[in-house]
Amino acid sequence: MRSKSSAQWLQRQHADPFTERSKKEGYRSRAVYKLIEIQEKDKLVSQGMQLVDLGAAPGSWSQLVSQWVGKHGRVIALDILEMAPIKNVEFIQGDFREIIVLEQLDKILNNKTLDLVISDMAPNLSGVPGIDQPRMFYLAEYALEFVNKKLKKGGNFLIKVFQGEGFQEYMTQLRQVFCTVSVRKPKASRSESRELYLLAKNFRG
Repeated sequence: MRSKSSAQWLQRQHADPFTERSKKEGYRSRAVYKLIEIQEKDKLVSQGMQLVDLGAAPGSWSQLVSQWVGKHGRVIALDILEMAPIKNVEFIQGDFREIIVLEQLDKILNNKTLDLVISDMAPNLSGVPGIDQPRMFYLAEYALEFVNKKLKKGGNFLIKVFQGEGFQEYMTQLRQVFCTVSVRKPKASRSESRELYLLAKNFRG
């Protein structure tokens, strides 16, 4: 028997035009439309870029950016979870915080730095803000640590976070290492969701 919350989630999914659209257009999740809106506004991804998609599974963002970077670009997806193959996307399964995963990435990149890091990842949610909020920023801190090591000077970083405790402190950290930091709330983000996207541009290196 389904719980009330899972039944509500299913009802919301069925009524969601972005979910229906993603099925029709062959994308793995509705999250692509968040990235499309950001791309239209900010021109984040361009041909020939080398980028990493952190926490990529099920892979909808990787699907999209692999088209945008073109044949001279490179997309590397990282996730703890399994992910079905995507054309022109190289996948590393593992925790991006672990040395063995970073070594695999360095081998693929031949120790070159990245033009862009994108992250739509989130922790396993409990539904309790007091638990989920610190978990989210714990991941975000590690993502920023990854960026500090792997992003080239002048590169960009897009990450999902939750509005609430820790948000302003994280913004401050980003502003210390990037020239500009902007907040984005795409239309495809559900209005009741606390999720926001932080777009950090021009890494100081």
